Order: sequence, then structure tokens, then C-alpha cells
Amino acid sequence: MQTRYLVWLLLAFAACKTPQRTTATTSFANTGPAWGALWQQRAAEYKALCLQAYHAAAQRVEVMSHQQTLRPRAIVTDIDETVLDNSPYSAKTALAGRPYSQKEWEEWTALAACDTVPGAPSFFKYAAEKGFTIYYVTNRLENERAATLKNLQRWGFPFADNEHLVLSNGNSNKEPRRLEIAKKFEIAMLVGDNLGDFAAVFYHRLPEERSAAVDELRAEFGERFIVLPNVMYGDWVTALYPRGLTEAQADSVMRTQVKSF
Repeated sequence: MQTRYLVWLLLAFAACKTPQRTTATTSFANTGPAWGALWQQRAAEYKALCLQAYHAAAQRVEVMSHQQTLRPRAIVTDIDETVLDNSPYSAKTALAGRPYSQKEWEEWTALAACDTVPGAPSFFKYAAEKGFTIYYVTNRLENERAATLKNLQRWGFPFADNEHLVLSNGNSNKEPRRLEIAKKFEIAMLVGDNLGDFAAVFYHRLPEERSAAVDELRAEFGERFIVLPNVMYGDWVTALYPRGLTEAQADSVMRTQVKSF
């Protein structure tokens, strides 16, 4: 009888404490990236969406390979969450309650341990076989070059060399780098997980402006623009609030932006 009474008291105590613990840790800023990482790692729907995107890309490459062109053609692709999977980084920082840190990010990329996004290796190998040059345009920094190349080469990505890896000099706007490639090549396709990977019109825009630009360019998606899913991070988040907010401030803004009933 005493044992049963003790168990009952422990269960009652746990039930009383649970709401407080849940309330204290409920945060868009903390739990969002963790949920996103879990979805990316474990949801078959994520894999299906990636395969669907790369299947559409392969179909377009097949059609274009039979068309005449006056200039050599290139495919410009992002790296993170487009060809390489960084969900372990997002999971670790989110579960520890820490925001993005460039130092921690570089510690992660230095490991060259990223897995691939489903469908990415086979698509880019296929595109290269069809005569397309691949450029990897990323906002990783110059000091991440060696590890990034090692990671790409580990999985056999074509054109994984210094010439075709275009890193950031600190400017996250990819348009100037795309324009340099366009001097030599017809950019036949762009692949990415963030709208800034496709056109300058999306760079540092408000959510409503980004949405309007998508409507204007709707014919490009699935044709010249191939989008991969990423719910862990991206310009869609930073478009919601100014940079430099505390976690509590960011969480407060997110709560005002989400629709409920």
C-alpha cells in the first residue's frame, strides 16, 4: 500500500510540473529549427519532395540537351540544403538553445561530414554527362573552401574543383556572382532552397514582396528554377524581423506573424 501511495504521489507531482516545463521551453526560435532538422532527417515526405524536384530538373535537362544553343550551358546550384544536408548542425544548436553562430557553423563544415540531399548526386552527374557545366555558388566563406571541396568530392559531385566553387566574400547577394558566370555561359537552370538562389528580386525583401515576386515568376518554377525544401532556416525567417533581435524578441515577432484561430 505504501509503495502504491508513493507512486501516486510521484505521478501527481510530475503532472503538476509538466505544464510549467513545456511553457518555459516553448519557443519558435528554439524549437523551429529542431523540428525542421527532425523532419529533414526522418520524414519520407522530405525525401519525396527532393526526389520530385530533381526528377523535374532531369526532365528539363533531357529536353534542353536536344536543343541548339549558341553558348555553352551551365547549371548554377546552391550547396547547403540543396546538395549537402546540414541538419545535424541545426539540430545540435537548436537542442542546446543556441542561435546560429558563424564559429560553430565553420566547426561543422570543417568536418566535411555532410550527407547529400536526396537525388542531388545522381542529378548533377546526369547533367554533367549531358554537357552542362556545374557551378556551386554558395554563401560559405573562403576559409571553408578546402572542407567544402572535400565534402563535395567525397560524394562524387562533378566539377567539384576550385574553378567551379564560387564562395562568398562576405556579401550574401549571389547576383554579382551569377552575372560573372553569365559572361561565359548561358545559365540554363538554377537550383536552390532559398529564393535568393534564383534572382536578385528576392534579395532582402519583405515577406509580401517575396510572395509577389514568386507570383510574377511562377512560370520559371519547375522549369528554370528548381526549389528544394528547407524549413530549418533561410531568408523567409530573416524577412520576418530585423537582424540583431534577441531570441525573445524574435520569438515575439514570429508569434504575431503566424495565423491561428
